[in-house]
Amino acid sequence: MPEIKIVTEVAGRICATPVQVGGTVADGDDVVVVEAMKMEIPVPSPASGTITSLLVKLDDVVAEGQAIAIVAS
Repeated sequence: MPEIKIVTEVAGRICATPVQVGGTVADGDDVVVVEAMKMEIPVPSPASGTITSLLVKLDDVVAEGQAIAIVAS
């Protein structure tokens, strides 16, 4: 199973984490939601699979291009 890093394209604060480690996601499912400039921006999974690692938690501040999770497809 190849592992794929999921990265955020915006800097901001993690305001929601609708998935858990061990949970499954489909291509395009939201993995986290980043709040940036009073907007909530979902970060989708680029592939279907199982979340093997969640690298951020609620209220963490993230930078553009930062890895936020790993999915095994």
